[in-house]
Amino acid sequence: MKLMKLFPFLFVLIVLPFTSHAWGTTGHRVVGEVADAHLTSQAKKAIKAILGNESVAMVANWADFIKSDTTLKDLDPWHYVNLPDSLTRADVQHFLSNDTAVNVYNKTMWLIKELKNKKLPKDKQAFYLKLLIHFIGDIHQPMHTARATDRGGNSVKVGWFNESSNLHTIWDTKLIDMQQLSYTEYASWINHPSIADKTKWQKQPVSEWVWESYQISRTIYQKTPADSRQSYRYNYEWISTVNQQLLKGGVRLAGVLNDIFK
Repeated sequence: MKLMKLFPFLFVLIVLPFTSHAWGTTGHRVVGEVADAHLTSQAKKAIKAILGNESVAMVANWADFIKSDTTLKDLDPWHYVNLPDSLTRADVQHFLSNDTAVNVYNKTMWLIKELKNKKLPKDKQAFYLKLLIHFIGDIHQPMHTARATDRGGNSVKVGWFNESSNLHTIWDTKLIDMQQLSYTEYASWINHPSIADKTKWQKQPVSEWVWESYQISRTIYQKTPADSRQSYRYNYEWISTVNQQLLKGGVRLAGVLNDIFK
């Protein structure tokens, strides 16, 4: 009887280290909250008609929450794109243009195209919009454009202060959670792009977003050896990169949504 009561807790302890969600709950909501501040009034109206009282920030984690639904298991590869090491910009562009496997890049492009269809049924609009909001956040998490050989850093064991962790989890949640901010506080902290940066970021194609994240992931691998122990210094060296990626993700998400609902 005692064992049965303990089972749910044992299940969490066994499964949790092997599951990861880009940016974690707070990070994805930060991206959504930043995006909301840069939406046009027309886009806001259209999104409200689709999502009702749910904000962009609050639906930003929905694509992770539905991973518990086994009927939607086919969506798992939509969250990332695996890229080998040492690719040039041209290599990455060629890979993205020719890769036929399901990944976050080609599914993001497909979702954008689908949402521009004015005859799309309301239920599909909501489904696709929630996915798109999440996946644009995923693209900006560097370890979602990383190597298949170590599952985007999930297999790279790294200590975080006094606990065991892995490289992917440190970038998903540890760095963001260390700031001890709510998602609204976090968005308020970083959401100050210059007009020039906002214009530049929103004009860049999705393939450029992948290239940027991929470059960052390569540096992360180089500067975070397996079995190393990271703490305050790592936060000092990397939090500005985390913040820049969250900001870019939100600004670019707004640009995409403004274009879809113009």
